[in-house]
Amino acid sequence: MELYKKLVSKLINIIALSTILIIVVFFGVINHDKIWTPELEDPILEWNPYDLVLNNSDVPNEVKEGFLLLDSSSIYMGPLNKDPKLRYSGNNLSCTNCHLNGGTKSGAAPWFGIIDRFPQFSGRSNKVGTLFERINGCMERSMNGKAFPKNASQMKKMIAYIEWLDYGIPKLNSKKISGYPSIEIPFKAVDKKVGEEIYLRECVVCHGKNGEGILYQDSKKGYQYPPLWGNDTYNDGAGMNRVLTAAAFIKNNMPYLQASWENPKLSDEEAYHVAGYINSFPRPSKKNKEMDYPDKKLKPISTPYGPWSDNFSSEQHKYGPYPPMIEYYKKTFGIKKSK
Repeated sequence: MELYKKLVSKLINIIALSTILIIVVFFGVINHDKIWTPELEDPILEWNPYDLVLNNSDVPNEVKEGFLLLDSSSIYMGPLNKDPKLRYSGNNLSCTNCHLNGGTKSGAAPWFGIIDRFPQFSGRSNKVGTLFERINGCMERSMNGKAFPKNASQMKKMIAYIEWLDYGIPKLNSKKISGYPSIEIPFKAVDKKVGEEIYLRECVVCHGKNGEGILYQDSKKGYQYPPLWGNDTYNDGAGMNRVLTAAAFIKNNMPYLQASWENPKLSDEEAYHVAGYINSFPRPSKKNKEMDYPDKKLKPISTPYGPWSDNFSSEQHKYGPYPPMIEYYKKTFGIKKSK
């Protein structure tokens, strides 16, 4: 009888210890997940300009005003501004049509870290330039307008916003991919017919059959989706008028809200053909663009206007094929071209 009691007692102790061990392991696993799950440990913010910028009492007014200049450019510094003296951009695009999500989207030329990258050398002017000069270059080309004068308050506000991105919302993006990630360049010229087919399938809903874009219902707000050709878009001196630059932007960002640099929808070749199709149409002409790139061998090979440091045709510079040109610059000048 005494032996039986001892066996029962040991069995009870074993069951109790096992139960405690199971509970400890169970809660340990739960707590381990809570500690190490990245989503809980280090959340990445969603881009919401109202919550993060405009309605955020911690954001300086200068930064908010800079955001509005960049995000609603046609209203605050373009044709829709009521004061003609404040109209610096010549079209109704916004800077954030290319620098998506307020300049925060990876693969869409985000503005993170750009303050630290200037001054930097510019092949277009063949000298070291400031961020002020770089923005003015966009004003004269992508915005088809005029440069801001020195000490312009608008420029100070825009730079204040760009600078704020680096310290105001550091967790907005987990991977800050600068510029437009390059595509694998096809060994063929642009096929505009193929480009048209892709455009009608993927782009026409937002940008219109004739590339005219779509205005907001309240047209005083400008474009909901920007025009891609015609009189109210970037001029022929803009970087986006180069097929390889446009193709990289399209591949990593379009169709809008359907593609990213991590999960593109179009192939490299599809982006290439549709970029050529878009840039085959008329657009405003940039004055004195032949003065760009004083050192002509630094000129991007897909720049559609001369002069160049080679004997390739203007047609080939505009539509490719580009690999023979890439090989030429590598052998002749030791320069590796990618755009």
